[in-house]
Amino acid sequence: MFGPWPCIPEIDYPYGENLQLTIETVPAEKDTAKYQTPDHDLDTIGDLFAELRSCWTPPPSDQARGGMQMSVRFSFKTSGEMIGPPRVTFTTAGVPADTRETYRKAINASLDACIPLKFTDGLGGALAGRPIAIRYVDNRELGKAAIDGK
Repeated sequence: MFGPWPCIPEIDYPYGENLQLTIETVPAEKDTAKYQTPDHDLDTIGDLFAELRSCWTPPPSDQARGGMQMSVRFSFKTSGEMIGPPRVTFTTAGVPADTRETYRKAINASLDACIPLKFTDGLGGALAGRPIAIRYVDNRELGKAAIDGK
């Protein structure tokens, strides 16, 4: 059982210690299943991430900016409600304030539409108070609104 080698887990866990998630406006074809709402109470971190992905409604394309990224951080209570509003932790550099505000409002509206989430007792207890970081990426083809200004 013990030997000269380090003790490492036998399983490659799909999620790390940090609860971080990237949500793309247009998911890759292979990832579309990850963007569907689970048909049961949320029991795993994978269920939580799928629910949060399915909640995302980006700003209308006439107000959007291609390549825009914004990250937020927040926590949940055991009841599935958020502890305070999401805090913006990153925004694409060089983006006008009104565009940042448009995305912040879209993120808040999307999360508000899904909250409270329905956690099982086990997941609710495990997640309560733990910070979750979500990076939203608007990867739509928006023509003139693209980040490079073309």
